[in-house]
Amino acid sequence: QVQLVESGGGLVQAGGSLRISCVASGRIISHYDMGWFRQAPGKEREFVATIMSAGDTYYAESVKGRFTMSRDNVKNSVVLQMSSLKPEDTAFYYCAADPPPYSQKPYYIVRAYPYWGQGTQVTVSS
Repeated sequence: QVQLVESGGGLVQAGGSLRISCVASGRIISHYDMGWFRQAPGKEREFVATIMSAGDTYYAESVKGRFTMSRDNVKNSVVLQMSSLKPEDTAFYYCAADPPPYSQKPYYIVRAYPYWGQGTQVTVSS
């Protein structure tokens, strides 16, 4: 079973950048579909980005052009590089994993990912 640990969250001013990471242990995730989701207080968890096993990436419209998701197979991790941050990006950010044979669910839904990290807080001040 894979374990996921996020790090790199913090407080940043609007317009700034932040890089959050998700390191996996217990399994090699290079062939997993991986996702980032976020949850703000009082709101449902929402899709942010995904990187598929083949390397293609997809983003929520709200972050497209500002966020970039990538893999670091040496560190068995995925990274979310966030730039031009806005106060509305403030949320707890969660890493998620979908291993082979894959859930066959849409990549943008929570139920597509059986494994989740504990999250890291990102706060963007105005």
